Amino acid sequence: MNKANITFFPDNKTIAVVKGTTILEAAKELGIYIQSVCGGDGVCGKCRVIVRKGTVQTEPTGLLNPEEKDEGFVLGCEAKVFEDIEVAIPPESRAGIESILLDGKKTPATSSSGLDIYSIVETIQSGDLIEEKIFHHSPLATKVFLKLPPPTLQDALSDLERIYRELKRIHHYELSPVQTGLANIKKLGRLLRDHNWEVTVTFGKRNGTTELILFEGGNTSAKNYGVAVDIGTTTVVAHLVDLVNEQTLGTKGTFNKQISHGDDVITRIIFASEKEGLAKLNLAVTENINNLISSLAEEHHIKLEDITAVMCAGNTTMTHLVLNIDPSYIRKEPYIPTANEVPVIRAAEVGIKIHPRGLLACAPAVSSYVGGDVTAGVLVSGMAEKDELALYIDMGTNGEMVLGNKDWLACCACSVGPAFEGSGIKSGTRAVQGAIQKIKINKETFEPVVETIGHAKPRGICGSGLVDLLAEMKRVGIINRAGKMTESPSPRIRTGEEGLEYVVVWKKDAETKDDIMITQSDINHIIRSKAAIFAATRTLLKKMGYRVEDVQKFYIAGGFGNFLDIPKSIELGMIPDLPAEKFHYIGNGSVAGARHLLLSYAATHKVREIANKMTYMELSDDNTFHEEFISALFLPHTDLTLFPSLK
Repeated sequence: MNKANITFFPDNKTIAVVKGTTILEAAKELGIYIQSVCGGDGVCGKCRVIVRKGTVQTEPTGLLNPEEKDEGFVLGCEAKVFEDIEVAIPPESRAGIESILLDGKKTPATSSSGLDIYSIVETIQSGDLIEEKIFHHSPLATKVFLKLPPPTLQDALSDLERIYRELKRIHHYELSPVQTGLANIKKLGRLLRDHNWEVTVTFGKRNGTTELILFEGGNTSAKNYGVAVDIGTTTVVAHLVDLVNEQTLGTKGTFNKQISHGDDVITRIIFASEKEGLAKLNLAVTENINNLISSLAEEHHIKLEDITAVMCAGNTTMTHLVLNIDPSYIRKEPYIPTANEVPVIRAAEVGIKIHPRGLLACAPAVSSYVGGDVTAGVLVSGMAEKDELALYIDMGTNGEMVLGNKDWLACCACSVGPAFEGSGIKSGTRAVQGAIQKIKINKETFEPVVETIGHAKPRGICGSGLVDLLAEMKRVGIINRAGKMTESPSPRIRTGEEGLEYVVVWKKDAETKDDIMITQSDINHIIRSKAAIFAATRTLLKKMGYRVEDVQKFYIAGGFGNFLDIPKSIELGMIPDLPAEKFHYIGNGSVAGARHLLLSYAATHKVREIANKMTYMELSDDNTFHEEFISALFLPHTDLTLFPSLK
């Protein structure tokens, strides 16, 4: 027998796999998400699991200590299965269900099957959403009902020309040039006569051409739906939109299934270059999108055939992967993508399951590291239509910044690293149930009080919690301006394997087998991440000849950015020291922008104008950026005059 059974606990799910399959691969097949920052290369140590019964074949590793090995711990990506086994996934290794940012607030997350599995509703800290710009209603795919005059000897136009004429006469559509498929034309004669010359025409805008996508007998114009999709590195979010009345019917989000091949875009680009790697990454994200669409359609009693358009927004790598385009050259100097803007295609070409002739479009990118998620977000912010100087920042594994107004736009990107998503941090975790998101430390005793997502037992520290923690540690004197810890009589500060560490939650009070702590190495990592964000911001301003004080509005987008504590972020020196009223939370600008693009052809022209207007600045070999980065490796900065409110 060439198969072995693996039973996972606490899920109590069993799968039969081909012998030699790794535990990580088997978990992925079952839809069980185990953390895998390195994409299964055996170097991050996040995929630790316990083999409770049976044995596995694995490679030696220094990421597990002798005690852990005695307890049955193995790395899921290295452990190959050749017999029936039982595996327990400890809480700290599980990629728990995130509080996914579906729009302007955190709302229910869903599994890849579309089932609601965990719900957190939390309004934006400031309650401040940007008012959406309303564009002329002209969807990517539009349905029009026509009642055609039957042909006569005096009116002997062909059936197809009769449709063209009626569209122009009644609806005043500019349809030139126009095209339709042979399959449609073949059916047209019988269809018109069987339905008494009443027909619904679905047409879409494809790269300067109007395409008559579909002919249906009778009046079906009231049933026309589209889906706006944000393809994030970590999550995928979909909005089901009624293209007739412009209403959003439902929203859902899920993990990006590509996570099992790496947490960040660089790891996935490397994986894409391996044999069948690109195909696997493409399949993972299209399955995500299809599951979300089918779940939304079922929930709202809509047939997939009535969904005629999908609009996607994502970073440049994610756009390449959903379109099955090789992203290899994005990470190789001079960092050139295959395409920044891709023509509108049939959704079926990449396996998206809507109407067989339905359309798929993607928001245009600017460069390898400023993608369609950013251009879509800038569209939503409205900064490209105002006189005032504004700065837009999307914080994630990469930080993307856009500076400008209606006359000009400049942008850049920097590598922030995955620290604020919990990766590379000893007790780090994503924003999942049980993640510590707020911390207060007593200045006299150094005792902390923590708040977790969902008020669950602590299981790690997420990005917003790390910002809180460092700001508090500096405030009470646990760390100095250089971020260095000093010894203290407090039992919370002790010497660990990597030097001094501060215990946030003792293991007896946590849902983990170890104490939840922050090490000196973690602090150094976080400071480098915050320094990259601030340095990129300063560099962009300097290059364009502006000071921080000149910025009139500061837009913050993205899941991590959306829940930043502004005062504490300023204390760390992550963002400029500006008055609170200048900061505005965008929420999920990517999906909000995709919705605009889905509903309005005018919006697609505008976002293309935005992308073309942006001047991209490469920071990787920029001396100004490197100097700014070094200066920002203090709390808040080497130059305290940049932070007058902290004096």
